[in-house]
Amino acid sequence: MKNIHKFLLALATFSLIFLVLTPYFTEDFIDLQQKKENEETEKRLLKEEAARKITEKKNYLMGKFDQTQREDFVLVPAEYSLAPNKIYLRKETYAAYLEMRNAAKKNYIDLQLASATRNFDYQKDIWNKKWNGITLVDGKKLPESIPDGRERFEKILEYSAVPGTSRHHWGTDIDINNAVPEYFEEGKGKIEYEWLKENAPLFGFCQTYNEKGTDRFAGYNEEKWHWSYLPLARGFTEEYKNLISDQDIKGFLGDEYVASENIIKNYVLSINPDCL
Repeated sequence: MKNIHKFLLALATFSLIFLVLTPYFTEDFIDLQQKKENEETEKRLLKEEAARKITEKKNYLMGKFDQTQREDFVLVPAEYSLAPNKIYLRKETYAAYLEMRNAAKKNYIDLQLASATRNFDYQKDIWNKKWNGITLVDGKKLPESIPDGRERFEKILEYSAVPGTSRHHWGTDIDINNAVPEYFEEGKGKIEYEWLKENAPLFGFCQTYNEKGTDRFAGYNEEKWHWSYLPLARGFTEEYKNLISDQDIKGFLGDEYVASENIIKNYVLSINPDCL
């Protein structure tokens, strides 16, 4: 009987202690559970933010934005432009262009912009009009002169970038004075090109598409008018290589030929080695 009494007393004491401490144990458990949930939420938010930033960067590299609404772009004054529409550049590119333009003026050379930033939709319009024959290529409607899809795709690629792959998307690249090869072969155009070759690198610009040969065996034909602002473009080129794949390049006429042409390797990255 005495042992039973001791047992009951011990049980009552334990029960009392349990009742007293249970709130503390429960509170600690809830705190630990809440902490775990908070950590998981934070990890999820960080992962979502990282994914958002990658998507945002990919959209930028592929020109899927409105340059007129971005604070890092500036409207080029009409007096510096030959384009029929308003054109924009990254602020850094524009500042470097102005310095180069002012230097050229001292040699009686006028460097105006034939083209600047072209976003995805603008480039798509250029591409699709060549593809369906609205814009003539070599004086011909391509659907008639080149009915084969892949051959037509390759023909347009001689001078026009596939939408989503143009360096003009970045606000770093400019076309100067003309976009016709013959213009730079003699006279005024030749003088301008010789000045650019010698002086443009001093202002951060590089002729993106030089003559194809052992240093550049693939890609677009030579474009003496196309110059890239390297302090920005070098970084964007590297990001494009790391973030964009052939599967991302779509949404225009003939996009089924992207993979077979190895567009990123043979065009986006096949540029003047001096520009890498």
